[in-house]
Amino acid sequence: MKPIVAIVGRPNVGKSSLFNRMTRSRKALVDDFPGVTRDRNYGEVRWDETSFTVVDTGGFSGFESEELKPLVTYQVMQAIEEADVIVMLFDGRQGVTPIDTDLVQNLRQSSKPVFYAVNKIDGPRHESSLSDFAVLGVDPLHSVSAEHGYGMHDFLDALIAVLPWSAPEAPSDRIKLAVIGRPNVGKSSLINRLLGDERLVVSEIPGTTRDAIDTVCTVNSKEYLLIDMAGIRRKARVRKKLEKFSIIKALRSLDRCDIALIMTDASEGVTDQDANIASYAVERGRACIVLLNKWDLVEKDTTTAKRYVDGVKESLKFLRFAPVLTVSALTGQRVFKVFDWVETVYEQFTTRVGTGQLNRVFEAIIKKHQPPYYRGRLIRFYYATQVVAAPPTFVCFVNQPDAIHFSYKRYVINELREALGLDHTPVRIIFRKREKK
Repeated sequence: MKPIVAIVGRPNVGKSSLFNRMTRSRKALVDDFPGVTRDRNYGEVRWDETSFTVVDTGGFSGFESEELKPLVTYQVMQAIEEADVIVMLFDGRQGVTPIDTDLVQNLRQSSKPVFYAVNKIDGPRHESSLSDFAVLGVDPLHSVSAEHGYGMHDFLDALIAVLPWSAPEAPSDRIKLAVIGRPNVGKSSLINRLLGDERLVVSEIPGTTRDAIDTVCTVNSKEYLLIDMAGIRRKARVRKKLEKFSIIKALRSLDRCDIALIMTDASEGVTDQDANIASYAVERGRACIVLLNKWDLVEKDTTTAKRYVDGVKESLKFLRFAPVLTVSALTGQRVFKVFDWVETVYEQFTTRVGTGQLNRVFEAIIKKHQPPYYRGRLIRFYYATQVVAAPPTFVCFVNQPDAIHFSYKRYVINELREALGLDHTPVRIIFRKREKK
């Protein structure tokens, strides 16, 4: 297992900027606003042939809500507990604060190596700012600029020198699952239930999760990567710049996943926003499983489950290939059945079909129902081939690709699903004109 480095400090000192600099990414949200990071955000760092995991944490103070304060503080303490090395970050422009002093006193009680770094030292002319931190009695103090990269080379050299050695990780074919849905439908609660740990902040405040958080989950000796994302709201309701960034990151995270677990609130039914979110996943060609969460709150009779599932299929007609499962993240009802469906869906999602078999299937489909004439000309199908999997995507060469009506394309896809056993995955087909030799 790779060593873990936790970045801690009060709000707005640049922890997320340092995380981004170390991981060479824009994974962590960065904004000039205290308390941006709430959950523990994990990233991979590689420096001088050494790899380790870095954890971005929330600040110890300065929350918009008193309810969130103990929740975020718990996340920070958990990150410190599991870390091999701790980086305590200060703000070189604001100097020492009482919160900094308290944190240093707390970290002195830790038996783990602690690196004290003063951020926002943008060049040699700002090095004099370090003298303000002498009152803390910590040595050495590393001067860095997370924004401009000043001092990062020496800082990372010193950091990796104290990291515990670890054997390289073996390659892993983890199925990547993105948990998506509108705010407050129980996404983080589901992941916590699957993990059996309060790894993610769970609150009744809508939109608690802002970053996309990657978490490894092992079920029956098989690893899955879970991505918990910020709740996606209607554009008209997104007013703060921070929420806009969250949505952008959430949509980008869909591009990283194999299967989107689309969570809805069964007690409220499928909403227009649920449909919008599902469409984001479909547009990106992701396999999908619809989870009707909070099933414990629904009054039931012998036909309730069927009525709800049929209602989802009717409301989300473009998602009829997706399995629908009733679950309760609160009680744990049927949550682990999700992985049974994940295996089924993933197998179809990554299916590859041989060219010979595919063309025999296409020949049977066209023979069963010929396309209509277009401007007095017959639409001829020459041959088909699969170009990619995940999702299965087929190119069919014809003489008049623009003449094929969307209804006939839908017919071909439906027949392909039935013939190839692809009833639970998105299927794409592209009609292309055959080039003359």
